[in-house]
Amino acid sequence: MKIRLATAFALIAAPAFAGDAAVGEKEFAKCKSCHGITAADGTTIVKGGKTGPDLFGMIGKQVASVDGFKYGDSILAVGAAGTVWDEASLAAYMTDPVAWLKEVSGDSAAKSKMTFKLRAKAEDVAAYLATMQ
Repeated sequence: MKIRLATAFALIAAPAFAGDAAVGEKEFAKCKSCHGITAADGTTIVKGGKTGPDLFGMIGKQVASVDGFKYGDSILAVGAAGTVWDEASLAAYMTDPVAWLKEVSGDSAAKSKMTFKLRAKAEDVAAYLATMQ
């Protein structure tokens, strides 16, 4: 019985994340005015703006760690704490950057330089970005 309860608890506690990368690729059009995706070898995958950091290899990367990008203080603090992007955290951030920063940092005054909120299909965009490794 203990094994069943432990297994049930693990399934309940495990994040359910089922983004669709194909849908996310199309939805990324909303992001490319600020973000591009450039492979490690310099190949441009998605030509985008420079307002936000390049998003290649974002999943598994420490928050606020793209070289040469000037981040805001709140997200720098989250990154300095060792937080690493996964699909679920990136989707939550894209949905409401300020709310995510406040929750993760514990700072009710946290601010984000990212003003856009991807209200729908953020999990799909995160799944798409997970393919960019």
